[in-house]
Amino acid sequence: MSLRKYLTSRVFFLQLLAAAAIIAVIGYLFMHWLTFTTDHGHEIEVPNLSKLTEEQVENKLDELDLDYVLLDSVDYRSEYPKYSVVEQDPLPGTMVKVGRKIYIKINASGFSSVKIPDLIEKTYREAVPTLKALGLELGTITYIPNLGKDMVLEMRLKGRNLKVGDRVLKASKIDLVLGDGKASYVDDSQADSTAVPVETPQDEQ
Repeated sequence: MSLRKYLTSRVFFLQLLAAAAIIAVIGYLFMHWLTFTTDHGHEIEVPNLSKLTEEQVENKLDELDLDYVLLDSVDYRSEYPKYSVVEQDPLPGTMVKVGRKIYIKINASGFSSVKIPDLIEKTYREAVPTLKALGLELGTITYIPNLGKDMVLEMRLKGRNLKVGDRVLKASKIDLVLGDGKASYVDDSQADSTAVPVETPQDEQ
């Protein structure tokens, strides 16, 4: 039988139909297998892990068939318990597949310490960003007579004078003593020259 006659024969069309049916069945079975292995359409809502300890996180995620990875600890935040979750990724409410890893960061056990920078004779505008960059907070501002307006003259913590290099805990409130720019300087020699002489009374003759 010639090729042309074979391609137009009933046998060829039956074989072609059978091959198409086999391919369709294999594709159908493959898609079902793929759906089963990847849990397609089965998603879990990520819970809120904020302020939970690592042990509590593990127990909660195990119940949901999720996993977690501890990335790092962050600087101590007083509004969170020690060693509790401060940040998580994905965020709460996100829909994820079974077995997804949740990345967490936990709170440190307490404030770390920093060195007091040299702010003496720096302006108020220079001092504030420097304090904040170190994790310190601005406390009360006090003005005293001095020619340097808004110039830092002293740094204090809870009434105690601080020196450059002293260590304090992060988030401490640093009080600043600034010049008011109203002080005046009078030379002692000028004061003496303008003084009014006092006459000593003589004994009457």
